Amino acid sequence: MIAAVLFDLDDTLYDQRQWLDGAWKAVAGRAAEWGVADPVALEAALRAAAADGTDRGGIIDNALVAVQARGVPVAPLVAAFRAHEPTRLDPYPGVAAALLSLARRVPLGLISDGDPIVQRGKLTALDLGAYFTTVVFSDEYGRAHRKPDRLPFQVALGALGVDPGDAVYVGDRPAKDVAGPAAVGMPAIRVRTGEWRDEPDDARAWACVDTVLDAIDVLHADVAAASAVTADSTTGAGSIS
Repeated sequence: MIAAVLFDLDDTLYDQRQWLDGAWKAVAGRAAEWGVADPVALEAALRAAAADGTDRGGIIDNALVAVQARGVPVAPLVAAFRAHEPTRLDPYPGVAAALLSLARRVPLGLISDGDPIVQRGKLTALDLGAYFTTVVFSDEYGRAHRKPDRLPFQVALGALGVDPGDAVYVGDRPAKDVAGPAAVGMPAIRVRTGEWRDEPDDARAWACVDTVLDAIDVLHADVAAASAVTADSTTGAGSIS
């Protein structure tokens, strides 16, 4: 029986491009203060560099080279990126209601990589924090413990008081959000949204679906089936006595 469900954040519950669009604009604006003549061109270069993979590093450096602004210091631009804090982000349609419905049946958790201040700000802007019994930002334990490292999953499961086999993780990136749960013995549902939507499915996943709403539908069905089995078992035991 599913006793808890844990979720990834970026590109699972919302489209991360919303946050990145604002962050690149903030970086370009800060760069203008350091003499970049065409911040609009820099913003376009930042988007183009990020399109090659947001976790590869060197995005700001590569964008500065692309607009021939090699003398501009990177540190204040990185600071502008990290300081970006939108007041509002929109979850994927229907996510808030779906989380509320699921949270009425089982406790929910969240595990997310990235700067904890940035990730916490995203969660606040999405207005989804109230649905989660526990929230784990892996970087609070060091970048070496980012998914698929076992530690953030172990911390979240420990906080929920649930064994790995009785929980399910939902995320978009197979190399992190399927491999990580698998390492601790937790089933995972892979969703095909966001930056990693075209990555091949991982055979270790319990299910692979198009969206987080589809994943929550699968979970509701499984919870309902398990509840029915429990009810039947209880009824049967009563009639025998």
